[in-house]
Amino acid sequence: MKKLTWKIWLLIAFLLMSIAVIVNWDYFSGGLLIRDVSSNSYAKQAGISSGDILLEINGNKISTLADYANAIGEIRVDEKLMIIETDKGTFSYNSSTLDFNVNNKTITLVYGNAEKAGLKENFSLIKINNKDIENTTFESIKLEVESRVKVEIKTNKKKEPFIFLTGKELGIIVTEVPTTKVKAGLDLQGGARAMIVPEKEIDDKEMQNLIEVMQNRFNTYGIKDVTVRQAIDLSGKKYIIIEMAGATPNEIQDLVSKQGKFEAKIGQEVIFVGGRNDITFVARDDPSKARIESCYAVDGGELCKFSFEIHLSETAAKRQANITAGLSENVSTGSNRYLNETLDLYLDDMLVDTLYISSDLKGQASTIISISGSGIGNTKQEAYQDATQNMRKLQTILITGSLPYKLEIIKLDTISPSLGSEFTKNILIVAIMAFVAVSIVIYLRYRKLKFFVPIFITMVSEVLLTIGLAVLIKWNLDLASIAGIITAIGTGVNDQIVMMDESVREDKNRGLKEKMKRAFTIIFAAYATLVASLLPLWWAGAGLLKGFAVTTFLGITIGVLITRPAFSDILKIMEKE
Repeated sequence: MKKLTWKIWLLIAFLLMSIAVIVNWDYFSGGLLIRDVSSNSYAKQAGISSGDILLEINGNKISTLADYANAIGEIRVDEKLMIIETDKGTFSYNSSTLDFNVNNKTITLVYGNAEKAGLKENFSLIKINNKDIENTTFESIKLEVESRVKVEIKTNKKKEPFIFLTGKELGIIVTEVPTTKVKAGLDLQGGARAMIVPEKEIDDKEMQNLIEVMQNRFNTYGIKDVTVRQAIDLSGKKYIIIEMAGATPNEIQDLVSKQGKFEAKIGQEVIFVGGRNDITFVARDDPSKARIESCYAVDGGELCKFSFEIHLSETAAKRQANITAGLSENVSTGSNRYLNETLDLYLDDMLVDTLYISSDLKGQASTIISISGSGIGNTKQEAYQDATQNMRKLQTILITGSLPYKLEIIKLDTISPSLGSEFTKNILIVAIMAFVAVSIVIYLRYRKLKFFVPIFITMVSEVLLTIGLAVLIKWNLDLASIAGIITAIGTGVNDQIVMMDESVREDKNRGLKEKMKRAFTIIFAAYATLVASLLPLWWAGAGLLKGFAVTTFLGITIGVLITRPAFSDILKIMEKE
């Protein structure tokens, strides 16, 4: 051990640090990774969050997805007798939940056992289990009468379990804990990638603002595993690259190809637009302020209507008051009276809904507005899902505002997860073949096993160090990045052959130290040339080859600064022996 120099010890230290960075130590604690927690779930309110490791549910240890399914299956939520009194009669059924929604004491969406019992939409609700709706709210009664069960969940976040009451659904999505912290790129895990360009030339500040708005829109919409970054080609033209894991081309196209410009107009006058300047609050997860109101049959399928509450800024409210002050009353429906103009909602210059304006709002600076819309489908469930998705998109646009520029998708790629796993398998095969080929060439060249061993160790070291550094800087490893690692290994082997050729060269006038100096002169010259050749690849293909440039640069730099000096000292030790 005394023969090991500080350069070799430095290599060993960096290898240990790389292994520590690459390995996901949470894997050895068992459990499953919590990938997502529903924002309106009791689990979320209890403090459980995505990224935690789920260890136990009600004392049952969780190690596999089967364990999780069994533990969830053991959670029993008892059914209760629900007695619903309406203006059309009394309906009774057994269920753990009420199975209907209410809007202003009127029953809206009906499903499950309530629908089987004969409860209908548009019935006026009077009592639920003898609790008068006049004396409280539907949400309060719902919390009181629906069945809840105590759940204890233990995670790696703290020693004590999270304890909360919940219904049928925990609102937790889990997956297996990855063995490493290496983050696979889109090529390996599947998803969609779009290359987009603004409709006009913009400067760097405008580009950063556009990227920020887009990222905010994705986050607000609830999309995870998305990357939005700027790219510049060799001519200086600016692009935006969006990579979305697990997405389809239609999803990414729908989210980025439309500007999302929302306008509410009375006649030709704009009352308010989406974004923080005009809208101070948008209801999302509160069922009393954002809900699917009703579903009914239409020609060819089902239609569900939604509504949610928004709050206007004082400026937007005054704008509405000034415009409505000049309107007159001439529309009436029963006991309701409306103004002669409607509030028209436009999304990307297309009319999506028309709302009557109550005569009570004439000249009033009202800050609370109800936005409505609909969704359609072949069945009630499909219509419900479509309405929910449309409501969420509209809420997101109202929160984030429209994109500052119209965007054009000039390239759209998609890779299925199965194809990504096939890529990973092929990469492993190619890597093994490369190692075998290099080993054969080295053995045929020197016919000595002692030369092969240090080269093999150095190759493995460079791979581990490069991957470790990529994990440290949070660089995704895609096909281009892996190609860069293989290229770096190839240049590393070339450098080591130069060093070995110098060491075995018979030259009595020069010692091994002088020979290594000569070898490093060649190595540094080759390094400088290679770095210069990588610079154009940083921008080539609008940045799609950046992964190749980055990992190649990391690999050859690690080689020159860490592994080559250590290899040189290994050769000196071998010569003395």
